Amino acid sequence: MKKELTPNEQEEILSTLEKRFEKNKNRHENLDWSKIEAKLKVNPEKLWSLEQMENTEGEPDVVGYDKNTDEYLFVDCAPESPKGRRSVCYDHEALEKRKEHKPANSAVNMAEEMGIEILNEEQYKDLQKLGKFDTKTSSWILTPPEIRKLGGAIFCDFRYNTAFVYHNGAESYYAARGFRGLLRV
Repeated sequence: MKKELTPNEQEEILSTLEKRFEKNKNRHENLDWSKIEAKLKVNPEKLWSLEQMENTEGEPDVVGYDKNTDEYLFVDCAPESPKGRRSVCYDHEALEKRKEHKPANSAVNMAEEMGIEILNEEQYKDLQKLGKFDTKTSSWILTPPEIRKLGGAIFCDFRYNTAFVYHNGAESYYAARGFRGLLRV
């Protein structure tokens, strides 16, 4: 699969991201869009990943800057788990274990195909400090190997003004559960 956007597609996603950046200043105080845009323009594969996040209704936005790695952090900021990434089990192993009613894909596979990371528990809870996300849905999060080895996977949601962490069998999938991604630029 070619992971490039045409010049017109690049301009379109940059415009969408800039509008979202300006509309949601509380997510990225003290960050300058022109620096982010310059970095995106020299990393076209990152623009492709952001386009994938946008196409699956993730509404990616900048939520921080990592001084140690000189990277801007884009995260799915859609109010609910991205619609285009729901009804998926946790990973490929779980997908292969299902004998009947297999979902179309898994969260881990989709994230890898899109060139993004699945949020971990800390990142998910940090996102909740910027707004209320997943008040009606839930999102798979990166599962520690010791839990995954036993057949489980974890997910989060936001209810009662609290981010909750739960567990499920990794092969389970629900219409209201997807995953949120992180892209480092």
